[in-house]
Amino acid sequence: MNRTPDVEVIFEFNGTRMNPVADGYRPAHLITDNYLTTGIHHYYQVNAVPPNGTAKGTITFLSPEAYSHCLWIGKKINIQEGARVVGYATITKIFNPLLCLEGRA
Repeated sequence: MNRTPDVEVIFEFNGTRMNPVADGYRPAHLITDNYLTTGIHHYYQVNAVPPNGTAKGTITFLSPEAYSHCLWIGKKINIQEGARVVGYATITKIFNPLLCLEGRA
């Protein structure tokens, strides 16, 4: 996938994973109350993040047109492996205007 990232975030992993996550990790994200989507993580200045670590980076979501206008700066979304929440991503910047909730940039 060679697209521009959709969002910049602060990743916070909660220690439920056994192993670190590497750059390119593709978990599910609870983008709205009832919509999980896959996204590709890229971390700034590190190749991997420990199970209870934090990092800043970007997410490139799959098919963002399916859940338009649902994000805003400061929104915290679940990072999931199946039903298990392994961390959170707090939105710090939105690059894809399709995802920005109107009036909450």
